[in-house]
Amino acid sequence: MPPLRTALLQSSGQVGDVAANLKVLDEAAARAAATGAGLLVAPEMFLTGYAIGDDVARLAEPADGDCADAVAGIAARHGLAVVYGYPERDGETVYNAAQLIGPDGARLANYRKTHLYGGFESDSFTPGDQPVVQAELGGLRVGLMICYDVEFPENVRAHALAGTQLLLVPTALMHPAEVVAESVVPVRAFENQLYIAYANRTGQEGEFEFVGLSALAGPDGTARARAGRGEELVTGDVDPELLTASREANPYLRDRRPGLYTSLI
Repeated sequence: MPPLRTALLQSSGQVGDVAANLKVLDEAAARAAATGAGLLVAPEMFLTGYAIGDDVARLAEPADGDCADAVAGIAARHGLAVVYGYPERDGETVYNAAQLIGPDGARLANYRKTHLYGGFESDSFTPGDQPVVQAELGGLRVGLMICYDVEFPENVRAHALAGTQLLLVPTALMHPAEVVAESVVPVRAFENQLYIAYANRTGQEGEFEFVGLSALAGPDGTARARAGRGEELVTGDVDPELLTASREANPYLRDRRPGLYTSLI
């Protein structure tokens, strides 16, 4: 199975302007496809902006709404899968969500953030209750997670035990938590023997200062691709052969003793 070239869009787009953000996503998809990428990962709440305050309810859409149709068109036009963050409306309930659209425009998976961060998220969203959401893409089993979720070891381990090979993490990481992007994410990839595609927002947005530093972390604990602090599109390869070899050399999942860990739950 050939490597899956993965592009990370590090951008905050324009707060509250869905049309402008769809245009940014379309342009990024074109650039990513030109490099041979088969997957583009956009940040948390990319379609609307993160610092939208009381506009969350107004801007929220169903998982199969107009924005999903627009992203499906982008994916199919450029022939690559796209995962993006957005506020999802389900009846009267609003979730902080991420959706994966396949290269043919089909909706493959939708995930609702399970660990909400800070007062804004807790006041605006309902937490999801399904920690492991997966899909098949390019012969790989991919999983979805959002930002703060990856900071909980149990979350990522659940994905590893469920067979996730590539974990997609749209993100809105803020200063002064740079250590998460620089250290925690590569360690999560190493200790769980999987790839993590971590795509962050960047710059000042209302009261929030996003730090960039998006990364594709490999099972060897290194950043196979790393962005700086500004607007950027970076690419790296998810190599199934490297993953197989790394899991053979680092048998954490095989050597676990779950009977000793019952106190964790």
